[in-house]
Amino acid sequence: MTLEELETIVATRAEASPEESWTAKLLAKGPEKCAEKFGEEAVEAIIEAVKNDREKLTGEAADVLFHFLVMLKARDLPLSDVMAELARRQGQSGLAEKAARKG
Repeated sequence: MTLEELETIVATRAEASPEESWTAKLLAKGPEKCAEKFGEEAVEAIIEAVKNDREKLTGEAADVLFHFLVMLKARDLPLSDVMAELARRQGQSGLAEKAARKG
């Protein structure tokens, strides 16, 4: 499955009733709650990475990607915009990109 396919699944589930879809229920709580949930999942992934638990990290990483896309959906930001930004940065060193953001 690609991130684009997962984004389509999130969009489909967003149209469901909040009583029938976790995604719709989370989106109904607003963008701030979606961002909070993404943050919770990211912290859980960090904990499993530190513990070096590959199996749990795999599950938490999947949760991070899913909730990242839900957060983007909550702000009507398509994944294609994020991918375009990554493409724009390609070919530029990470250090140079970070220095450019400070200026």
